[in-house]
Formats: sequence, C-alpha cells, structure tokens
Amino acid sequence: MMTITETAVQCGILEEEVQLYGRNKAKISLKALDRLKNAPQGKLILVTAISPTPAGEGKTVTTIGIGDSLRRIGLRSTICIREPSLGPVFGIKGGGAGGGKCQADPAHELNLHFTGDSHAVAAAHNLLAAIIEAHIYHGNSLEFDPHSVCWDRVLDVTDRALRKVVVGLGGKANGTPRETDFAITAASEIMALLSMTSGYADLKRRLSQIVVGISRHGEPITTESLHATGALAVLLRDAVQPNFIRTLEGTPLFAHTGPFGNIATGCNSVLADMMALRTADYVVTEAGFGADLGFEKFCHIVSPALGKSPDAVALVATVRGLKAHSGRFKLIPGKPLPPDLFKEDLQSIRGGVDNLAAHIGIIHKLGLPVVVVINRFPTDSQAELKQIQELACQNGADGVAVSSCFELGSEGGEEMAHILQNACELSSNFQPVYSQEAQLIEKIHSIATEIYGAGRVRYEAGVKTRLHQFEKWGYGRLPICFAKTQYSLTHDPALKGAPKDFTLPIVSVQLAAGAGFIKVFCGDIMTMPGLGAQPSALRMDITDAGDILGVS
Repeated sequence: MMTITETAVQCGILEEEVQLYGRNKAKISLKALDRLKNAPQGKLILVTAISPTPAGEGKTVTTIGIGDSLRRIGLRSTICIREPSLGPVFGIKGGGAGGGKCQADPAHELNLHFTGDSHAVAAAHNLLAAIIEAHIYHGNSLEFDPHSVCWDRVLDVTDRALRKVVVGLGGKANGTPRETDFAITAASEIMALLSMTSGYADLKRRLSQIVVGISRHGEPITTESLHATGALAVLLRDAVQPNFIRTLEGTPLFAHTGPFGNIATGCNSVLADMMALRTADYVVTEAGFGADLGFEKFCHIVSPALGKSPDAVALVATVRGLKAHSGRFKLIPGKPLPPDLFKEDLQSIRGGVDNLAAHIGIIHKLGLPVVVVINRFPTDSQAELKQIQELACQNGADGVAVSSCFELGSEGGEEMAHILQNACELSSNFQPVYSQEAQLIEKIHSIATEIYGAGRVRYEAGVKTRLHQFEKWGYGRLPICFAKTQYSLTHDPALKGAPKDFTLPIVSVQLAAGAGFIKVFCGDIMTMPGLGAQPSALRMDITDAGDILGVS
C-alpha cells in the first residue's frame, strides 16, 4: 500500500499540505482547501438508515463499503465519517471504525486518541467553564446570574456519577455554589461548532457567538464578552484541520469531528466534505442514525454551510431491523438481540416495512433520489433479502442493492456501486421543508409533522416563551436541531414502525448560537451515558508486545 502522503498526493493534495501524525495518519492543511476552492466538485452520496436496533445496522460498514466499491469499479472516491467517541467505544459499541473487511485503517488509533481532536475540544470547553467561574468570582462585571450559567463541563468517558454535580463548595474562595453537570465531549457545543466551521475566521466567529449565560437584565452573555475567543481558538488550531487516513483497501478517508447524533448534527465536518468534494469524483459521507435525524439535519443544517446538497442517498436497511419494527421483539440497549430475530420470518419483515417506507418518504420529501442498501448478515435468508428488495421497490425506492461488503469487501458491493452511480445521475429537486425566515415554532411544526408524522406538537411550560426570547435576541433565522431517540420515528423508543398522528412533546429548548442551531428536546436525552454491567472496556487489553486487544 502507498504511504499516507502518496495517497494524499494522488488525490491532488500537495506534499507540503500533509501534516503527518505517525506513519498512517495525517492532517490536511486548510491551505489545500484555499488552493482548491475553484476546483469542480464531485458527486455527493449521503448514507443514512432506517430506525436502528440498539446494535446498529452497519451504517459505517456500508459507508466504507460504498467508497471501496466505487473505487473498485474505476471511480475516484473518498469517504467521510465522524471520529468515534471514547464513551461508546468503552461502553456499548467497542469501536466506531467499521468492521469486517470494511474498516478505516488504522482502526485502533481512530477509536482511541487518534490525533487528539477530542482532547482539544474538551480542553477548550473546560477552559471556557473556568473563565466563567473566574469572571463571576472576580467581580462579575457582566452581571451573570450564577444560576443562569448554561455552560457545563465535559470529558470523553462515560461516568453516571457526574451527570449532576454541585460546584463551588468549601467557601467563597472556591466560587459560587451551584448545580451543574458533565456531558461527554461529543455533546459539547464546541464539537458541534467545530464540525460546522469553514476555516479559522469562521471558527473564531462561531466561538465568539457561544451564549454561556444570561445577565440579571435578561440579556445573553457570550464568549466574546468574556474575551475568551482567542484562547479557545488557540487550543483548537490543529483540531480544525481534517484528519486523513484510508480504508483497508486503500480508499482515501477523512475522519473529522464527532458531534453527538442525538443533540447535534451527527455528521462529520463541513471542512472534510469540502476537501473531499474537491479531490474526488464521488464522495460518500455518513449522517448519524436514521433519515429522521442525521439525514434531516444534514439537509437543513449542514447543506447550507457546505453549499451543496446530496446527489443521491443510500438508505441502509437490514433484515433484523425490519423484523424489529414489526413490534414482535423486545430490544433492550446494552443487551444481546433476541435469538428469534435471526430466524427466517417473512411475516415480521412485512410487519416492519412501514418504517422503511417512512424513511424513503422522508428522503423523497426533500426531493432526493434514494437507493435502499440491504446490509447483509450471515443469518439472512435469500427469501428475506428478496422480500425486502420487492418491498423497497413497491414503496418508491429509486434502486435497491444487497451489500456483502462486511464479508467480501468491495467485491461484495460492485452491483451496489453501479446502482448508486446511476442514482447520482437522476434528476433531483432538493427542497427543505421549512424556510430560514419562518418562525421557530413553524420550523418545529414542519419537522414534527412532515418528517416524523406527528399530528400535533405539545409544548411544556416555558418552552414557547424561551423560543420567543431567542427570536428577540436575533436568533430566529437559525435552523432547528431536534434531540430525540434514534430508535423510533417518534419521541418514544418503544413505538416501532411508522406511527401516525401522535402528539410530539417539546420539553425544553437550548440555544447553540456558535454551532448555529436551536436544540429542541423531545423527552430526556442522555448527554452523559453510564457504563453497563458488562461494558466493552472489560474485554480490552494489550499484549506483552503492546498490541491492542478487544477494540473492534
């Protein structure tokens, strides 16, 4: 295999624009993007999925498989994925670099500390928290209401004991006592902001706009008013540059930023997509969770910043996923899937097809062609695969393909690659479901009814007042970023299939001015998960030679 520098040069990146981090990974200087800003853009394939089981349906495996398979049929392709978070790596997932023959390489380094981006985000986030505390202690000239401070602390491992904490105990010298919390680094607004930035100037602009609290006069207090923007930008100087690695088959791959899929976009960085689009003919980029979450957010939040909409969408479905949506199986996060889920059961597939149809409908509603990609598992029968292919076509898919890339690598995805190539040539009429000028309540209603299928929206006490406050402050043009479960099209993870005319509760809203969106919470979304009884961490080790074991 070529060196990582040779791979980058083959993409059109200059050797001096490659900043090596060891032998197999690098960062790409933003100077490359400035040099290539007028280069033609490639086709963009966005990968999303049906509402998943707790075990996931192999979206990253499929994303890598598509990129490898496009390259196998002679097309210049590049892949873009998020950086994994240490929380899920040591918790449920055990790794986020793909699997089987469809993996990012080096997988262990990507899953663990990689190039230090997450640590830089955590340092910047926690520095801002410290600056806020110091400002309040040293006179509070901005007149913070200490109980209105809305900036928590983060770390990149899961620890349920830190979900709610009290700081400032032990006397006046230790600050003002108040309740706060910890979130995992992926949930930091700075991580979301980093994923949306287009360069150093934009990074500083976004950092300066972070709202960290409210004054006693009811006005927002920002990072800029604390004079903290420059210090945060210094910590993020290297993290803003996209990370460049490859797949096991040598396909170029950007892995950059890891915004939390539930409360942020769940997509890799805009900068990575920009670089990939100017150095490849086909770019395969992944959006977190299903079409109701990552895909919708990509369309309404990421696309405007990227300046390009997808040319085609790959919708990942699995036999087990559709069976789960029949409602006949009890699925518990952190527990093994029930054995009956892996037995041939055509009736359960028919019972769960409404979820697939709903996701196809969401993608078509935004005017884009969709190819259903069935990620094949060894337990899938030919009859089950054939039935899903037929049902997908009956429900409007513009193409259907079975992927065996996990087992066979790109050899198992040639047909899929040709179908997606053809889909990129279909006519599309990308059309968001709400306009930037619409009121925030109208935007929320549009997503709830047109994307999720809700019949009505119910606001908890104080939520509408908060939304009007955001508009009064000048944030009414921001897009909406919903925070809800990934396991259902609704707010309730127990509701499978495609429920209709339900009531969607809006329990709270938060302003993420730096990231550039309004977070809307449909229920209690955990930003600091806890380890289960048998987390992946207990299966990890190193050999006497230093080789890592148990990180998939």
